[in-house]
Amino acid sequence: MDVLPEADEKAAVVRTMFDRIAPSYDRMNRIITLGFDQRWRRSLIDSLGVEADDTVLDLACGTGDFAIMARARGARVIGLDFSGAMLAAARERCPDDVALVRGDALRLPLASGSVSVAVSGFALRNFVAIPPVLTELARVLRPGGRVGLLEVDEPRSAVLRLGHGLYFRRVVPAIGALLSDGRAYAYLPASASYLPEGEGLRDMLEDAGFTSVEKRSHLGGAAQSITAVRA
Repeated sequence: MDVLPEADEKAAVVRTMFDRIAPSYDRMNRIITLGFDQRWRRSLIDSLGVEADDTVLDLACGTGDFAIMARARGARVIGLDFSGAMLAAARERCPDDVALVRGDALRLPLASGSVSVAVSGFALRNFVAIPPVLTELARVLRPGGRVGLLEVDEPRSAVLRLGHGLYFRRVVPAIGALLSDGRAYAYLPASASYLPEGEGLRDMLEDAGFTSVEKRSHLGGAAQSITAVRA
């Protein structure tokens, strides 16, 4: 079964998929990451030094995990997603003063230089193309602003890579089919193929105008956090 949509259909297919799985999304995230996703998110917020004087954009905010964490630090927070159902779930969880906006990552409804921090969790592979999204993030970030990206990755160790592959591509879809939506949770592991290999993401960030790119691996390389600074 081919679960990856054609390029011209990707945006509509992914939006519909996230609308469909929104009610079970948080529970599934905790299950398939063994609860580590929250730890990784908190670590990224820490490494970005989010404080009360920051304006934070949570891009592809989903149900609002990053938005909630950033608001707890006192920051002004804007959560943006293109899935209406995800935003509805975020509204139920987020403080009332978190601004939640439905929008397109390629045309952010924000003024240039209007945010000091941008974060995004497990979203890069769901965009139609990554470089223009990074360029748009660079536009809305003020000079010296920070970006943090949390994504899946592949372990370098052959043994860990084998175990990770079996879990990510076999076990996760099976759990998804049992507890949520089988096709969606077959797509999510397969969509890792949309991510650039090697230093590709670093190169994309630098091309978009970011410096000081740093990568941190989690859980033996199963996930990655990348931070960078807007030049």
